[in-house]
Amino acid sequence: MMKMTETVKQLLIINVIFYIGSNYVGDVAYNLFSMYYPGNENFRFWQPLTSMFMHAPVPNFTHILFNMFALYSFGSALEHFWGAKKFIFFYISCGLGAALLHTGVNYFQIHSLLNDVATLNLSNTEIHTLLNADYRSLFDDKGQMIVGNIKSILERAQCNQEQFNTLVQASQISQSTVLGASGAIYGLLTAFAFMFPNAELGIMFIPIPIKAKYFVPGILAIDLFLGFKGSSLFGSGGTGIAHFAHIGGAITGFLMMWFWKKNSFNKNRWN
Repeated sequence: MMKMTETVKQLLIINVIFYIGSNYVGDVAYNLFSMYYPGNENFRFWQPLTSMFMHAPVPNFTHILFNMFALYSFGSALEHFWGAKKFIFFYISCGLGAALLHTGVNYFQIHSLLNDVATLNLSNTEIHTLLNADYRSLFDDKGQMIVGNIKSILERAQCNQEQFNTLVQASQISQSTVLGASGAIYGLLTAFAFMFPNAELGIMFIPIPIKAKYFVPGILAIDLFLGFKGSSLFGSGGTGIAHFAHIGGAITGFLMMWFWKKNSFNKNRWN
């Protein structure tokens, strides 16, 4: 088993510090450092970076444990061959690529839903208000909507039940968060398969070792399939579309590996 490399060790420590600290502080930390959709009032410019160091809260230990084990297993091998600077550049880039694709999918889904209610003729300000509303607090004990700004907007637009449900669905996507190192980890998996295609890898429920060039595409295909069904093989999967962050990390990793190979990246060494 390969010795843990220095940058991988530092990343592990940072993830553990974030995990302990965020669970100690609670919702404040998760609201600040998990990534929201850019149109959400809780979005902050640092979240695409900090979200890759956040993980699902206690008692969900599997999220951080799997990611950190994968970081150690694949990251140490890659850093050993690349060196620290190239490795950390690749890791962060894959994490940001994951955030970018996840956000792009959210944008597409939200605007597709808003197009379905375009006949309401809502202004941009009204759409912003509706997407950021807390719909759980809008109704009284009898199920009647409480008088307020949201009710006024919906009544003016003559919103029916089906349109209201569509707006709530768009709001849920806008208010969802993504967190975890999974996007960056999928980039590492892709790079490992690119560099060591014939290395044999194993997984808990498949006792037969599989070559990396088959293992990694298979994992991506399974995760994507399960993601469309509202779950996820690896990572939190809590938003129902977190799989696109994984795919985004893998695509970023593949494109970087392809570019580096094509342009003989090692001619300009980082170390």
